[in-house]
Amino acid sequence: MVLWHRLNGQAWWMLGVICLASFLVMGHAAFAADTKESTPDLGPTMRFVVVRSDAPGCEPTCPEWISAEGSIEAGAPALFKRTLKALGGRKLPVVVDSPGGNVEAALALGRLIRKNKLDIAVGKTGFTGCQPDAKVCKEKDGKGARYFGNAYADGAICNSACPLMFAGGIRRVVGQWAYLGVHQITTTYIRTKLQYRTTYRVVRGKKKILSKKVVGRKSAGSYKTYEMSKSVEKRLAAYLNEMGVGRAVLETMKNTPASSIQQLAPYDMLQAKLVTSLDAVDLLTAPTLCNSDPVAANCREIPAPAGDVVAYAKPAPAAPVEPETVQRADVGDMRFVLVRGRSFLCDPNCPEWISAEGTISAQTPERLRQLLDTIGDRRLPVVINSPGGDVLGALATGRLIRERKLDVAVARTDFIGCEPDKADCTAEDGVYVGLTIDASGACGAACPIMLAGGVRRLVGPRAQLTVHSMGVEQRVKTYLKEMSVGPGLLVAMRSVPASRHRQLEPEMMLKIGLTTGFESVDEFTGPTICKSEPVPENCRVVSTSEVQAEAPVKL
Repeated sequence: MVLWHRLNGQAWWMLGVICLASFLVMGHAAFAADTKESTPDLGPTMRFVVVRSDAPGCEPTCPEWISAEGSIEAGAPALFKRTLKALGGRKLPVVVDSPGGNVEAALALGRLIRKNKLDIAVGKTGFTGCQPDAKVCKEKDGKGARYFGNAYADGAICNSACPLMFAGGIRRVVGQWAYLGVHQITTTYIRTKLQYRTTYRVVRGKKKILSKKVVGRKSAGSYKTYEMSKSVEKRLAAYLNEMGVGRAVLETMKNTPASSIQQLAPYDMLQAKLVTSLDAVDLLTAPTLCNSDPVAANCREIPAPAGDVVAYAKPAPAAPVEPETVQRADVGDMRFVLVRGRSFLCDPNCPEWISAEGTISAQTPERLRQLLDTIGDRRLPVVINSPGGDVLGALATGRLIRERKLDVAVARTDFIGCEPDKADCTAEDGVYVGLTIDASGACGAACPIMLAGGVRRLVGPRAQLTVHSMGVEQRVKTYLKEMSVGPGLLVAMRSVPASRHRQLEPEMMLKIGLTTGFESVDEFTGPTICKSEPVPENCRVVSTSEVQAEAPVKL
């Protein structure tokens, strides 16, 4: 201690330096999937990549999106900001696949997504050509984009802290084949021993601190808690309320141990306003988005390079065909197979349907009759995906569908594991495993005539239905009247030459009586329909032994 004397002699004062030791306890909140002292391994850190759809035929105008895959770390928001800055204000949807991670970073990402008014979906991106991890890749250079691929929901996850990021989207979709799960927060408290150097002075017997500086740090251990503190709960509640998400999501977090994950069912997420619709990633990334009017905001046109061999040119007009038959050479004759859905949301009681894909021919009605004979009196919906074909065949098939009182929806069936067209594939008891996707479903030319035979008839907002003029008009007119479909469909057909086609909008299809509602194929094949009362007729309980005998499914 050093004593000093003021020059004017009026007061004595003292300047001292002293070292003090104290403990600083810091808390860090994170979602963890285990209770070990070590940090859980959540895989690679999240990276953000702008991807352009590689769907056949979408060029020159294709949808683009931001692929966000990996664990959410503290630096993720800065990386995301960099990606958004490079886009220059373009609003691309985010397709996320993440096991979770840092809570603070997830909240920051969610707020960035909301601030920029972006949509979000849970999905994976399958890349074609250049991969994001490749250091050198010139395969797509000159094509106007670096990364190309396709987004899909099957097996995608958004768990732990990821739902907080997800909540920031304007439109938020998960889909029946993706997974979103929550659980309790794990808070880690880290004790650190800090050594300070404090400088003070004493004036008239009173000590006054001049400065305080940390001169040493030493770890003093740590501990974790697996219950949400009141302060953290208050912050998360305020954030979810800010994003328009219901309290039920937070309650599920609190009630689920940190060592497990509670998967949320689609209808529960819809009720809690965590999702804005029961759609899947296709809602934001399907190539058909760029055929709409107005064109979706995430569609971008890239003209063919000068001198390129009409890479994006429209096909030349087809040669004239007989009016009774409109076919495509690249699509085989229509085949009918029995399909069963597979999802943790429905097993062991899952929906079944008849997949009808291909060109309608004169043999189509007989093939359907043969399949219907194998299922007896069961009434399964028909999921159709067809470019059209033989008009007389479509009339006969539609009448058979009405005779058996079947429902019909337009969508594509994706098969899991075993596909009907593969020579080495044998379905268990003749039933394949699959899922329906309406975004890639199409029904053109003579196909709407077959659709008209359904008792309930659905064409989802992302499926395509097109018409044009055909022969045997009197027979078609009689048939449509028989099926209680208004004359508006025939008028729409007449307005388009056979060499072209016209896409009908959902409102118009409902107005002319071709469809019975705005719902999509999920009304007949969604995994949660078997939990409703009464249980739909196309639901069937499969025993454990039967489930094990089916083809393996990637989860």
